[in-house]
Amino acid sequence: MKDKVRKGGRSQAKADGVSVAGGPDAAGAKQHEDSPFPVKIQGAGIEPFELQVQPDCYTVMNLLSRDEVSPRSSMSLALAGSALDPLAELQSLKGLKPGAILRLVEEPYTALSARLHLARVLELLRASGPQDALREGRSPSILETLTHTADSSLLNGKSLKRSSSNTKTEAASQDGALHENLLPGSSERPLVALLPQSSQPEAPGALRDLSLSCWNPAPGHRKLQGDFLYITVVTMEGRRCEVTSCPKGFFLNRSTEEVFDARPAQSSPVCHSFTDLLCHVSPAFKLTLATLKNSRSQIPPVERLPTPYPTLSWLGPPCSSRTHKNTFGRLGLDEQAAAQAPDWNEELQAVRDLPQRSLEERLLRDKALLQVNGAFVRAVMQGAETVVDGFVEPANGNPDDPAFMWGGLFMSQGAASAIFGGERGRRTAQRLEFRGVQAYSDIEHLQGLHTLPTAVVDYRGVRLSAQGLAPGLEGSDPEQAAAAPSSRGLLYGINAGPQESPQRRRLLELLAQAAKCLSLQRHVLLGPNDHKVPLFTSVDAQGLLGADGRFYILDVFRSLPADANFCPEAETEVQTATEDEESNKSGAEEQEKKSCVKEGWPENYRSDSGLPRSFPHALCRLRPELVQAFIQHKHSQFTQHVRETLDQNGGFEECATACDSRAPDAVRAACKAVGSVSDIIFEMRFNPSVFSPEVSFPPGESKSTKLQERLLREAAAFIITHQIPAFVEFCLQSNEAPMDGVSLKQALHLRGINLRYLGHVITAISQSEQKEQLRHILRLVIGEIFTRSTRRVFNNFLQGVDVPSLSAAVSHFLCCLLVPHFTPVPALEETKKKSRRRARVAGASESTPWSMLAGAELWSLVCRDAAETYNVSDSLGSNPNHLVEHYGLQKLSLLREFCLKTGVQLRLRDYVLDNQNKAPIGPDDILNIFPVVKHIHMPTADASKAYRAAQTFIQKGLLDQAHEQLKEATYLFGRVCDDLHIEACYCHSLLAKVAYVQGKAVEARSVQLRAVVISERVLGFDHPNTIHQYALLGVYVFAGGEAALAQKCLLRARLLMLTVHGEDHPYIATLDSCLGLVLTGEQRGKFLQNALRLNTSFFGPLHLHTALNQHLLAQWMCSKGDYRSAMSHEKESLAAFTSMFGVDHPQSLCSKEFLCTITKQAVKVERSLRQTGADGVETPVECLTPTADNILEQMALVTGIRSLTHRDGLQDYRKKHNELKAAVAKELGFNVPNKMGASATMNGEEKRSGPETGSGKEAEDGGSPAEEKQPEEEQPEEKPEEEKPEEQPEEAPEEEPSVKGAAAASADGDAVEPPEVEGHEEKTDVEDGERAASDAEVRIVDVESEVRAAGQTAEDSAAEDANITIKENGEMKPEMKRVSDEVNGVSDVPESPSTPKSKGSWADVVSKANGGGGPDPAVHKDEVTANGTAPEGE
Repeated sequence: MKDKVRKGGRSQAKADGVSVAGGPDAAGAKQHEDSPFPVKIQGAGIEPFELQVQPDCYTVMNLLSRDEVSPRSSMSLALAGSALDPLAELQSLKGLKPGAILRLVEEPYTALSARLHLARVLELLRASGPQDALREGRSPSILETLTHTADSSLLNGKSLKRSSSNTKTEAASQDGALHENLLPGSSERPLVALLPQSSQPEAPGALRDLSLSCWNPAPGHRKLQGDFLYITVVTMEGRRCEVTSCPKGFFLNRSTEEVFDARPAQSSPVCHSFTDLLCHVSPAFKLTLATLKNSRSQIPPVERLPTPYPTLSWLGPPCSSRTHKNTFGRLGLDEQAAAQAPDWNEELQAVRDLPQRSLEERLLRDKALLQVNGAFVRAVMQGAETVVDGFVEPANGNPDDPAFMWGGLFMSQGAASAIFGGERGRRTAQRLEFRGVQAYSDIEHLQGLHTLPTAVVDYRGVRLSAQGLAPGLEGSDPEQAAAAPSSRGLLYGINAGPQESPQRRRLLELLAQAAKCLSLQRHVLLGPNDHKVPLFTSVDAQGLLGADGRFYILDVFRSLPADANFCPEAETEVQTATEDEESNKSGAEEQEKKSCVKEGWPENYRSDSGLPRSFPHALCRLRPELVQAFIQHKHSQFTQHVRETLDQNGGFEECATACDSRAPDAVRAACKAVGSVSDIIFEMRFNPSVFSPEVSFPPGESKSTKLQERLLREAAAFIITHQIPAFVEFCLQSNEAPMDGVSLKQALHLRGINLRYLGHVITAISQSEQKEQLRHILRLVIGEIFTRSTRRVFNNFLQGVDVPSLSAAVSHFLCCLLVPHFTPVPALEETKKKSRRRARVAGASESTPWSMLAGAELWSLVCRDAAETYNVSDSLGSNPNHLVEHYGLQKLSLLREFCLKTGVQLRLRDYVLDNQNKAPIGPDDILNIFPVVKHIHMPTADASKAYRAAQTFIQKGLLDQAHEQLKEATYLFGRVCDDLHIEACYCHSLLAKVAYVQGKAVEARSVQLRAVVISERVLGFDHPNTIHQYALLGVYVFAGGEAALAQKCLLRARLLMLTVHGEDHPYIATLDSCLGLVLTGEQRGKFLQNALRLNTSFFGPLHLHTALNQHLLAQWMCSKGDYRSAMSHEKESLAAFTSMFGVDHPQSLCSKEFLCTITKQAVKVERSLRQTGADGVETPVECLTPTADNILEQMALVTGIRSLTHRDGLQDYRKKHNELKAAVAKELGFNVPNKMGASATMNGEEKRSGPETGSGKEAEDGGSPAEEKQPEEEQPEEKPEEEKPEEQPEEAPEEEPSVKGAAAASADGDAVEPPEVEGHEEKTDVEDGERAASDAEVRIVDVESEVRAAGQTAEDSAAEDANITIKENGEMKPEMKRVSDEVNGVSDVPESPSTPKSKGSWADVVSKANGGGGPDPAVHKDEVTANGTAPEGE
């Protein structure tokens, strides 16, 4: 069966179905016969409206929930007099055709539906104003303040043509002077500019008050007559009304504040909608309601709809008291919703059990999962505030481990165990439980094994673990607790005891499947009675059969393997081995090396790294990313070992075709060498119970346990020896390195590096030869250590603070933290300056311990924690000024990081943090403390699959297919999460890039506007991704002629970057280069010179970024007529290009031509000056001014947009693939037609016959010599792929893609436009290549097993050669791909060390039989090549 996707409305331009690549039932979907058609909806007192509906994407409920119908509820739709089922899809309705009329019918209310109707009315009346998001702690969207329009057409891509007057206004504003704090070198960091005042007006007041009447509940005699509840309304005119809710609707009664009279008032109608009654009572409400509906319809859904999960803002409104408004909370609807106590576990499991047979069913399931989990997270946050604030009594009598029941949630702090490390261990166990639940939840296609809804929340220094109630455990009594484990539903665990039942066998099957996916080894432990217990999980895990018949796994906090670098057992063994070696000094060095290898540690590992060592808690576990990277590393060792063994025994071909034991013996030897748990195939599994202090293994498991200990030591050492150096190397090469603590954590976690290794990252940077070029990373690491240690101290600090003193205590803590030598003001002196009333309040805090905390004491506590956790002692210094002076840290950046980690919200104002005489932060500046929650991330499977398929197409250079897949992905994201998802933001950003490269600047602008809003609302208004999205938006709007808006976007990105990190960062150079291209006058030169300074400092003079900056400065100098300085900069640029790529490279030739043009122009100017004398004036025509197209091209190069173009590696791949297949067939005696290879070769030549940078756009003045010679000069570059790596240095392949685009800059400033991707020609080439490849496959597949093995060798070699080709001709070499992937949000999988890739190996064939070994199959299972086969060898 094939799923058909309809793109009705939203961002889709077509109504046809595009298949989701990789799906089993989505490939090759055809255009559906049905198309959107109009229907008319009328009745029930609403204005009739017409709607374009897509039958398969709409249900009757969708129509009833539209804005045109809202806030009306308890309605039904009728077609031709017949009522329609609300859950029915429109495509199933008989008689529904274009132009059909659907009539709204009012249905009677119930007590519940009446309250739901009031909730919808409140949702309309509580329309969020510009300041409401900040007041509620949510991150706002600032983009609207830059565009200065309330029209939703900006986000819909409409009204893109601007009037001439608007253009003049923009040009005038562009020439205006910039604020000083945005200029290079400024040290001012104003916070007020981060959140400018919105241009949208505040929502007008509709009612003065709306609350439940004092006459509730309804008396018995009125309840029997249908009264549900009574409501008190105070209108804006001052009229007080009492309203009765009944099955027919709402009406006014005769009650007053003193007298109850439920009879209907005279001339009071019974209105089905509550708003209709209010419009009848209050004319002001009628006007306001129309305004609210109009403004609601104008705001795009991406700005109006709530985000699935809260995104906290660390800054609040300037004056919180003025922004607080009546939300009609006395109506009691919020309290009733909290008192209903939903069964969160049943809701989540019911959604997980929904069918997934078709695409539509999967989309509905994903959407429901997101909604249920979002509601669960909001309930957890509300419950944490309620519990910690003291409104809930503990459900148990244990003061050491209090547990709370609230709103269907079980919330607890967990018991502090001495085995795990006390308080630190308790907090870590809660976090690891959350990560374990996430790991089991992420296993695809594992039906039947369930986990409870889980979240971890930190509020006011207290960490709570929140879970849904497990079925069958709520009513467990003491008798049941004392019964046998099986009677309690415990089927699996160390304490389950011997059991045998069909349910237990089924549970063991599910756990075995999960263990295979998580690379966990089945192992045996000794139980309480010394009986052997087989386990597929950690020793703490328990498997239950719930009362609902589902299998649950609990207590999975030790599911991941232990980190041997911080295990006491590993440390003890190393110390014992060291003592034995010292006692036996006669031992040789070779014996010492063998001992180290036997243990699993590298040689001199302890002396070089100081590991293993103890840690404050005993729950250090490896990250799943590290496990996968280590498995890939071991797989590369395995294949290399097999290849070397086969080469020693006659070669791969001979061993593969021979029927002897040489190949199996090589595989067995390689399995033993790398530590595979199997002797015949490569399979890596890890025992999660190894290095657990309370675990006992039976004697028969000693060999397996020793192997697991060795593997865990090797995995732990892999972090130090491979992953941390790889991270440092990435930071050296990328100009988009981490900008703040969040992005630093993400970059480390993607490589499997835990944050407890931050001290070792400092060591790696300090020992690097490029230490100065890594100063921005060192700055971030020091700041992250500081803020994390400070947070732990702050959590303990808050435990001794009473609620009335929270604001004063938090402000006092921040002053002690950020102001050196800060001393608290004595309370007696403070009371003299205040009134007696304030003195009495302040007097209560005179004896509190928190008020006596001094800056020196706080700093010593932070340094002590940093030394214990990260093993850094002198790095933090003695006061915050040390961080500023030695590392360039900004106190404002530290303040931001602290607030984001603790949930503290500050008032929006400018803070002076260097004043030692006055407290820079006062109690009134602390607006709130919000809960910080860690929640389970629900999948968006089909949307993510389409997004990954698009990335695969981009890597192959198939931009048309990538564009279609990205449009498909955005549509699917909209269906599931209304685009309010982080991956949807990455998808929109990539779609905008592809559209821009294809020449669709209008579409790129429209899509990027949505990406910016999504990033601001989902990640945060000052998140590093938001900064990057603003920079990209600046390029796209500049391409549309909106220079002023482009300037605003780039300046906004620079302002955020200065606040988040400061000016000393490589990405500031990117922003300054773009600003230097957009601005005019002397300001342009300031930004370009600052960009050159930064690029030279971070990358050196012989780097592509520096060379491009030199070229831009030379252009600017030419536009000024300063040819002498231009010659100097262009010489530096030419020297860099020549050093990187050689003298024959197109960019080197272009730079040389440009230098010649500058020289000629300088000679002309010099002659002119000599002829006219010293007072002569240059003629304007002699100035070389870059064109708008040239500026756009250079902005695309600087920001990395052009990294998507110039990929002709696919044709070369096909050519080499077919040639190698033909060679193999010829060697084996088969005849293969030559046209197979000739076809691919001819297609490849046709694709490469034109200039690589596209057709040049001729200038009106006739162009320049460099531009005319460019096509001929590029011809010598078309050399065989094998020769190119020898002609270029190591960095050339990485930087060449951008350089090819940079060659478009000609001598007179004209630019070469990005090439238009011709989809028809490209598809024709692909089809020809597919036919040729399929012909070869038909001839080679129909042979014996040895021929298939040889064919496999050819395919592997061809794929590897294709990777080399893409590396040289395209952009996606591994280093560049990591940069591009981090920009677009792609998970950055650490690369394993390079291995010989000359031929395939027997090990490749053997290891593919292992379902759990080798590279993670989930990584590439959705990626397909052009001929429909999965890529191999990646």
